[in-house]
Parts: sequence; structure tokens; C-alpha cells
Amino acid sequence: MRLHRRGAVALDALPPLALYVHLPWCLAKCPYCDFNSLAVGNGEPPFDDYVDALVADLEAAQPQVWGRRVIGVFVGGGTPSLCPPAAIDRLLAAVRARLPLEPGCEITLEANPGTFERERFRAYRAAGVTRLSIGVQSFDDALLARIGRVHDARQAIAAVEEAARTFETFNVDLMYALPGQTLAMLERDLAQALAFAPPHLSVYHLTLEPNTVFASRPPPGLPDDDTASAMLDAVVERTASAGLERYEVSAYARPGHRCAHNLNYWRFGDYLGIGAGAHGKLSFPDRVVRQVRWRDPATYLERAREGRAVSNEHTLGADDLAFEFMLNALRLREGFALSLFAERTGQPTAAIADALEAARRRGLVDVDGAHVRPTALGFDFLSDLQALFLPPSPGGR
Repeated sequence: MRLHRRGAVALDALPPLALYVHLPWCLAKCPYCDFNSLAVGNGEPPFDDYVDALVADLEAAQPQVWGRRVIGVFVGGGTPSLCPPAAIDRLLAAVRARLPLEPGCEITLEANPGTFERERFRAYRAAGVTRLSIGVQSFDDALLARIGRVHDARQAIAAVEEAARTFETFNVDLMYALPGQTLAMLERDLAQALAFAPPHLSVYHLTLEPNTVFASRPPPGLPDDDTASAMLDAVVERTASAGLERYEVSAYARPGHRCAHNLNYWRFGDYLGIGAGAHGKLSFPDRVVRQVRWRDPATYLERAREGRAVSNEHTLGADDLAFEFMLNALRLREGFALSLFAERTGQPTAAIADALEAARRRGLVDVDGAHVRPTALGFDFLSDLQALFLPPSPGGR
């Protein structure tokens, strides 16, 4: 990584650092998914070789994060629960040997019910995983089939029950506005999820992302905007009644169970991303750098072993820093202190003053002294709020 020329910012302190590890394989590629994932096909993926590559990638990256303590580790995908527990154990041992982890460091692993085995979940816990995130999406077999999920409701229930027995904290992922879904169907999904008293619940609106099967061939029966809005209202009401606080646009948690790794994203912290197609953000005293690893797993394996896992990187300019900070921080219900903006971007708060005032006039944010938080209207129209902070286009706004 070439960092010999001075950058355009000056950071008084580096932000907290997290580690993201990407495992790209799934049993099947979901038609709505735009993550770097691919179906396993015939035979098991080369997990042992892949862990070797991850360790080589981590070793090559160590000089960029030397001495910095890690507040959270997130193993995502793909479907990391396809990976044998012994490989996860070896991976986490390698991480602990190379990076100083904060005491009580949260270590999350994503799991899908289609790969559920009781002994496997317990083995992940023994390997050092402290938090499981289960991609349920729905407890309705017909809806699961329409969105291409490989598990059924019975498997989803068994997975959540075992997570509750094995882990002190865990997350359940649900989706709404699914093809053919009614408000009553969503209410049943919510009732089933909340029956487990999950410490954390993530609820996402199905989005037709570019370069996905659903983007090119939208599924029939998608709920209209009014129905989707009523669904979100139901999510907010039911979760609050169950004692879950909506602390982020799509995240609901009991006290003490917010996702530390994701909070670090939203507060514009740093994260080292390793694995095929992983993205990362690293701060240095005079610059903030975005990195991407090689996307194709075979290419990643080869390049990581050579110490060249990074496929491209770029330094964020002042306008990009301001926008990216606001893109993340405005997702938080509690908002942010203006001092955090200056601390994490190296920019004066004057850089966002005009856009903040425009957002305040439209009723999208409250500015209370030195603190900014989105209003209920701002949460409902978050994309419009975030767009106010877009960098000026070349040649003017």
C-alpha cells in the first residue's frame, strides 16, 4: 500500500478499529442478493486453503493497523455457517495471535438455517464466536420459496431455538415487503420472531438491487408503497411493545445488545476487511483510505498468498468524507455529536453547515446545540435526507 505522500486531512486521533472477514460461499445464490457470494456447486469449498489465504491477507495488512486494538470481529458472507467449526476455530486463533482484541470483543458469525446443526452452533461457540446472526428472513414456507431461500420454517425455528440456548446474545434477520406478502403475514412473522425474545432483531425492506436476478426479473406480487409503509409501522410498534429499541433504521435491540460491529460502521469507525471481495476503511493521521480485496475466490487465494490481496484502493477526498460520514451517522436514531464529525473526518463542521440547515428547515433533523439527530420524518425519508450531503458534481451542484 502506497502511503508515502501526505494526504489532505489531519486526524487528531484514529477511530476504533473492527475486523470484517468475508466467506463468499452459499448453498444457493438468492435472487435478491448483491453481496459477493456464489453457490457452492458440487463438492465442498476449499475452506482450509481459504483460511490460509485469510491469514496471509491479515499478516500483509498488519503494518497498516499495527498496535491498534480491535473492538469487534464480524464473519459475514455468503454463508459462513457452511464453514466447518474447526476452520473457524483456526481462523479466530490466527486473528487473536495477530491482532490485539479488546476485552470482551464481540465476535459475530452469520448463519443460515439451511446449514443448521446443533453440534455446529455449539462448536462455533467453543471456537470463540460470541454472537450469532441468523438469516431467517421469514417463517412462511411460501414466502421463503418466492425469495429463493433454501431453508423452511421448521429449520428456521430450530436454528433460533438453538442460538438462544447456546449464545448469550444473537440476532434474527427478517425481511418485509416480500412478493405476495400481506400485512397479516408480516404480523405472523413478527409474532414468531418475538416469541423467542431475541436480544437483537434486524428487519429489512426487500430491495431490488442492481445486478441481481430480481432487478432484471422483478417478482410478481410486490406490496405497494402504502402496504410496505404499514408493514414498517407494524414492525416499529411490535418491537417496541416487546422491549426492543429501534436504535438504527433497520436494527432493534434490548439494552446491552446493540451490534458493536455495526455501530462502529455507523459511527464512521475503521474496519479492516479481509476475504474475497471484502471492503475496508482505514484511517491514518493524514488520510482515510478505502480498500477492496480481489473479488473472485480463486484469484483472491492466489493473490493473498503472494501478499497482494488488495485489488484496488483510493483515498477519500474532503467532500467524500463528509458525505460518507453523514450517510452512516444519520442511520442512528440517537444521531451524533458534531464533534464526532470533526474527529472522524478531519473536516470542520462548517463543511456540512449549509446542508444541515436545509435538512433542519425541511424537518428532517433536529439540531440541539452540538448534537444532530434525524426526526421521525427524517427516518421515514432517510434517502432524501442523506442526499442533501452528496458531494457537488464536477462543474457545480
